[in-house]
Amino acid sequence: MSGLTGRVRTAAGWPVPDAVLTVTDMTGRQLAHAIADETGAVNTELLPAGVHTAVLTAVGFGPVARVAQISAAGTGVLGEVVLTPVAGTVTAPPPGPWTIDPAHSTVIATARHLGIASIKARFAKVSGRLDIAAPFERSTGHAEVGAASIDTGISMRDNHLRSPEFLDVDSYPMITFTGHGLRRTGADTWMMPGELVLHGQQRSVDLAVTYGGFGSDPWGGVRAAFHAETLLHRNDFAIDYNAAVRAGVAAIGTTVKIELDIEVVQGERLPAM
Repeated sequence: MSGLTGRVRTAAGWPVPDAVLTVTDMTGRQLAHAIADETGAVNTELLPAGVHTAVLTAVGFGPVARVAQISAAGTGVLGEVVLTPVAGTVTAPPPGPWTIDPAHSTVIATARHLGIASIKARFAKVSGRLDIAAPFERSTGHAEVGAASIDTGISMRDNHLRSPEFLDVDSYPMITFTGHGLRRTGADTWMMPGELVLHGQQRSVDLAVTYGGFGSDPWGGVRAAFHAETLLHRNDFAIDYNAAVRAGVAAIGTTVKIELDIEVVQGERLPAM
């Protein structure tokens, strides 16, 4: 049986998942702590009878405090609680399709070398789209990266990395990521879970996304900017360590940091420039 129940939403009526409800007594002692589900519904265990304080918080929103009247049965009802974004929270881009602009987007892979330095590889070919939803947290995305476009600055090594001994770009020409929704982690940061397909292997990956805002560009379009990061483990994608030895990168660590700086243009296709 639930104790104190409520539903958390925005002023526009959208649920606020992961909102936190904390209940304290009049001395400030915490009585309960609960997290809202995907519908914004939140409930605690049964509580001591009396008048308590309920505080609702969520990343990117201002806190709201309510008086909670708890019955002799240990239950109470908050009803709907509306949270308001904090000042300075960025405005989400308008809903609809947004196309990745390859000329203004980069994908960088960084690995440690000998434990003291970094080796970077740039993938020059990236394409895809975002489908921005309302609310923003329901947005989805798909990106494709040309495996053969890898560039570490040394052509011999790049050719070996493209070979069947490593990325095998003839068999697996595309590296793809498909993201399903966003979970807010800060005023302008989100986590996007999704599936990454690399070297014929599919793995679940979380992208840490920072949103840079949107605005008009000089070519009559509207653009939005995003930065995303994740860590990959080479062994998860069946990359052969012996192939790494032959490619001359044996001293590179098994963990690789992926960074994406992406510009998207509003619409189904890129405008002529």
